[in-house]
Amino acid sequence: MCRIVGFIDFNFNNFYSLEETITLMRDTLIHGGPDDAGIFIDKDFPVALGHRRLSILDLSSLGHQPMEFENLVITYNGEVYNFKEIRKELEKEGYKFISNSDTEVILKAFHRWGFSAVHKFRGMFAFALWDKKDKKLILCRDRIGVKPLYYYYKNGLFMFASELKAFHKHSKFEKNLNLTGLSLYLKYGYIPAPYSIFENVHKLKPGHFLVLDQKGNIEEFPYWKVEDYFLKGKEEKDKWLKRSEEELAQELEEILTESFKLRLVSDVPVGMFLSGGIDSSTVCALLSKEGIKLKTFTIGFYEKEYNEAEYAKKVAEYFGTEHTELYCTPKEAFEIIPKLPEIYDEPFGDSSAIPTYLVSRLARSQVKVSLSADGGDEQFCGYTRYWLITDRIAKLSKIPFSNLLANTLDLIHPDLALKLYNAFKPILPKYTNFRDKYIKLRNVLKAKDVMEQYDLAVSYFLVEDLKPLGIGSSEKKDLKDWALVDELDPLASMMLLDLKTYLPDDILVKVDRATMSVALEGREPFLDHKIVEWTSQLPVEFKYKNGISKYLLRKVLYKYIPKELVERPKQGFGVPIYEWFKGELKGLYKEYLDVERIKKEGLFNHVEVKRLLEDFLSDRGVNHNKLWLLFVFETWRNKWL
Repeated sequence: MCRIVGFIDFNFNNFYSLEETITLMRDTLIHGGPDDAGIFIDKDFPVALGHRRLSILDLSSLGHQPMEFENLVITYNGEVYNFKEIRKELEKEGYKFISNSDTEVILKAFHRWGFSAVHKFRGMFAFALWDKKDKKLILCRDRIGVKPLYYYYKNGLFMFASELKAFHKHSKFEKNLNLTGLSLYLKYGYIPAPYSIFENVHKLKPGHFLVLDQKGNIEEFPYWKVEDYFLKGKEEKDKWLKRSEEELAQELEEILTESFKLRLVSDVPVGMFLSGGIDSSTVCALLSKEGIKLKTFTIGFYEKEYNEAEYAKKVAEYFGTEHTELYCTPKEAFEIIPKLPEIYDEPFGDSSAIPTYLVSRLARSQVKVSLSADGGDEQFCGYTRYWLITDRIAKLSKIPFSNLLANTLDLIHPDLALKLYNAFKPILPKYTNFRDKYIKLRNVLKAKDVMEQYDLAVSYFLVEDLKPLGIGSSEKKDLKDWALVDELDPLASMMLLDLKTYLPDDILVKVDRATMSVALEGREPFLDHKIVEWTSQLPVEFKYKNGISKYLLRKVLYKYIPKELVERPKQGFGVPIYEWFKGELKGLYKEYLDVERIKKEGLFNHVEVKRLLEDFLSDRGVNHNKLWLLFVFETWRNKWL
């Protein structure tokens, strides 16, 4: 596991040093690669590559990067877990090896098989290959998007890096805000690929190659698409439905076990994050039944409704893991929040980044690699919103005159609705964000298809919220642009959408940056592409059945653990942001969302920001996540602009 960086300057004129610049860029990433560092400068072309190493496989100097073989040079971040099998293939082809690293295997596999070599790789990876002979640069990102890869291209300067912070060290980098990226961030709390917070900066999409030739032409193309497997499953659904649940559960268990064990390939100790939920408990169960002794780590909260630590502890005790837990307080959050802009590089609104950083730091005190059980929800229909949205659409279709009702609600201003709500509050459900819920309800009544409903369910700032805030974009983007809207079952469509957006650009970003910030390698056992290909073909009937989510996965897990230890309502990795910022951390909002500060910056409408803050502090119906997103953006802006 490492961090990579590089650039080609087609207009290079010797006014700066390639070596000095690539070294500065490389060493912004030292946190993710403290064990070794290297650079490569092509003597015949203005290309520079850099590498920071976190030694996991072959701890010797033989794993040093950038690594060269004949006409190819590689700088690589990640792990290819089946590298030993690929190495044996290459040895039969006459290739010799001097190291025990997967880097050398990737390099020589590409030398032998070209682009098709990637189809042999099982793992997480982002790498750059420079072909000294043909003078072309090849970038590649793993199928699911576990490892990050950004690129920038303007005025003849092409740069790539694992993290945005490296670009700031190049004198030609122009850091102009991308309003489409900003709008997407405010809407969803993260920025989906290929967009970024800066103009001319893009995220290489998962499962894609990018080729830059010596004339400066770019070609970007996919080598793997998850939607192909959803469509294949649709075509062959009858074959799947003819198989018994027991047969499918056994096949799933075998696929999971093989993948989970593969993630233990390491020359250093491996631990795992344990929440006590279905997914992490399954990883723990299947590895424990193989006789593998695990170190497990959990973060808890003193606010009971957010605390999963007690469940994790019971699972750890059942399987006999060496368990460590840490409880997060507002004081610890206060110490971590200022670090978030440095860790995440661009505005990132998932507040569970705080405990993710804490559990990563906790694990790093004992191990150098940790498993994280992400991806189960997206593959097995685990998010509550999936079935709530399909149920809502079914109910709306039965409501006569729903459009008329929505239009009637349009006539009632949200402030008036809030006053009416407060008058009858003693007999109504309790909401601190009623005003926003009311606005969203009006939209829900008008939204008829699954993607419109999904978009509303996951949005914080709606389009009508962004206008008074003073933010707009000429390029209107909704998440439905990323998925097959009409060709799949509604539940399958939402899972596919999350696999292409929320998972790689929120969940995996959160884990990658948090772990690498403390030099911990995070591994994702549920995200082997063999598992994803299988689950994407599996009919929805085996994922959500009789009101039970993760139906088939539970059948596997309950062979090894009493269901009462993990059977509970769905609980995300939530954080008591509302409670903290109404209490001990209130001063942070007041500091960063101060009206004079916002007015001076001139980006947001200071009147609207003032209203949102006052409404939040006075419980006048605003969704507190809106304040959190604005606050995170302002802390990021303070750091990077």
